Amino acid sequence: MHQEIHLPTKLLYSVKEFIILAGIGRTKAYEEINSGRLKTVFCGKRRLVPATSLQEWISKLPSASE
Repeated sequence: MHQEIHLPTKLLYSVKEFIILAGIGRTKAYEEINSGRLKTVFCGKRRLVPATSLQEWISKLPSASE
């Protein structure tokens, strides 16, 4: 059973903010993006992580008991 994660009301996060929120490194963040496990969008040249993608990514992480 997955718990609902409540994030601040921000709709889009920079990759740097995502790294801080997720507690992972830059290399791992881009691995998740390049694999398609974390969906991102572009605004001009800037890559952003939608809050909905962040929540979806969290919900798909394996639990500690797996």
